[in-house]
Amino acid sequence: MSIAAQILAQVDRDTAAAEGAGFAYGLAAIGPGIGIGYLVGQALQAMARQPEAAPQLQTTMFLGVAFTEAIALIGFVVFILLKFA
Repeated sequence: MSIAAQILAQVDRDTAAAEGAGFAYGLAAIGPGIGIGYLVGQALQAMARQPEAAPQLQTTMFLGVAFTEAIALIGFVVFILLKFA
């Protein structure tokens, strides 16, 4: 096999790996998106039922959003590591 063919084969493998990593990150971002939407919806519903508990619910909601978003960021780090490794 010629050197040019070997280089093209390596580029094809790298491109396929990057595309696969991007697709995996896209799938990984769906879960936190659904989780954050559900979390905020339930918090708003609870605040509507008990307005006096809104400050405590809001603090808890923001903590939950931060932890759920951390899952998406971990997926992004894994995507970057797979793409550039």
